[in-house]
Order: sequence, then C-alpha cells, then structure tokens
Amino acid sequence: MLNAITWDVNPEIITWPVHIRWYGLMFVIGFWVGFNLVAKMFRREGVPERWLGILLIWVALGTIVGARLGHVFFYAWDYYSQHPAEIFKTWEGGLASHGGAIGVILAVILFSVFTSRRSPLWTFDRLVIAIALVGGLIRIGNLINSEIFGVATDLPWGFKFVNSYEWQTMYAPQAVHPTQIYEALCYFMLFGLLMWMYWRRNLGERPGLIFGTFLAGIFLPRFLIEFIKNDQVAFEADMTLNMGQWLSIPFVLLGLFFIIRAMTRPRLHIDYPGRFADEPAKPAKRR
Repeated sequence: MLNAITWDVNPEIITWPVHIRWYGLMFVIGFWVGFNLVAKMFRREGVPERWLGILLIWVALGTIVGARLGHVFFYAWDYYSQHPAEIFKTWEGGLASHGGAIGVILAVILFSVFTSRRSPLWTFDRLVIAIALVGGLIRIGNLINSEIFGVATDLPWGFKFVNSYEWQTMYAPQAVHPTQIYEALCYFMLFGLLMWMYWRRNLGERPGLIFGTFLAGIFLPRFLIEFIKNDQVAFEADMTLNMGQWLSIPFVLLGLFFIIRAMTRPRLHIDYPGRFADEPAKPAKRR
C-alpha cells in the first residue's frame, strides 16, 4: 500500500512587493478562460459583443458579494452580527459557494432584464459551462491553501496537510480525504459534459437543459462528498446533514425540474451566424 501524501505547498506565489496567492490566480484564470469561452458562444450565436463586458461585471459582482454574504449568513452570523464591519474584509477569507450561486442567479436575472431582454435561461445555459470550470479551479485553490479537506482516512491517497493548523490540531498524524480533489474532478468532468452538450449536440436549443444539468451535476456531488468532509463550523457537529448539504438539496431539485421541463417542451431552432452582431439576433422559435 502507498504511503499517505504529505502536502506542504506554499499557498503564496509571490510575497514581495505584493502578496499573490495561488487561490487568487485560480480565480483570475477561471474568469479569463470563462470570459473567452462565453465570448465564443456569443459570437457563434450572433449577439452583440458589448453584452460580454456587461455580463462579466454582473457575474463578478454577484459571485463575490453572494459568496461573501453566503458565508456571513449561512455559517458565521453569530460573529458578523456582532462585528458588521468585518463583513467587508473579504481578503481575510470566508466565501461560501452556495451564496456565490445565489449571487450569480440574481446577477443573470438583472442582466436579462436590463441588457439581453431574453429569458434568463438563455444566459444560464451558456454561462454555467464556464462556471463549472471555474468551480474546479477554485477547489484546486482550496487544495493549495490546505483548506476544506475531509475526515481521517487510511486510503493510500490520503493527504497530510502539514501547513494547516486545523489538520495539526484535529487529525495529525492521520491522513485525511483530499475532498478538494474529489470535488475538482467532479466539476471538471461536468465541464466536459456541458461542453459536449452545447457544442456537439446543440442542446442550447433546449432552454434550461444545460443549466439543470449543471445544478444537479455540481450540487449532487457536493451533497455526497459532504459526508466525508470536515465540518466548516462548530454548529454542524450535531447536525444529521450539515449546512452545505441542506443548501445543496434545493439546487439539486431545481436542476431536476429544469431538466424535465426542457425535455418535455419542443426544441428551439437557433441560427448560428458565427459573428458578433450590432443588434441582437431574432429570438429562436420552437420547432
């Protein structure tokens, strides 16, 4: 049997004159690749190029604000209700993916109302492909940070996060599940599936199908992996299902709803001019 893996990677790339961390780099790479991927889809379908910048601003704000407030309200309200000024200190850590998901949903709705004038499902079906990739990169960032890992294990691929105070005090010298890797692999596989659905099968013509597959494909693995993940906050210790699992259930059900809805409605016909347009293309029609 292989020995456990000792993980002592430095989370910082550069420490002077500024601090640059791998986690932040994963965010930047994800947003850059995601932006270009969405740009390629928008160009394929002949929508105005200016929509890209507007959508990027909405999504960036929705992700950061939503993820921060999700952590504040779902995991640490007892503390932040007494120290409200600390809410703005995002550089000290504390982001929740479920809050980020809610923030992105609200951002896309606002983008649809004020800019695209299309159903939010049209935007979701394209945007979530990039978000699946970003989700995997963020979990790689969590791995490099030696955070959000699992419970003790004797499996040969267990990790010893020697730079983590939490691991040192709770598990050392035992290895733990590298749940960041488990989630990252699930999200990268989901990214591949969604790319295949859009580019090979043209399933953007079934509004909500890609979005529903994304919701189920992100949050069902998250729900299952939480069973072997270390509790993020103390109050979860006495819960049958932890906070992450309770928050995942509505997203999984919503995903199943959109999948069934998409498959029981007529398919749209979308033209693919392959170039940006000065004005939006005409809405797709049912076949």
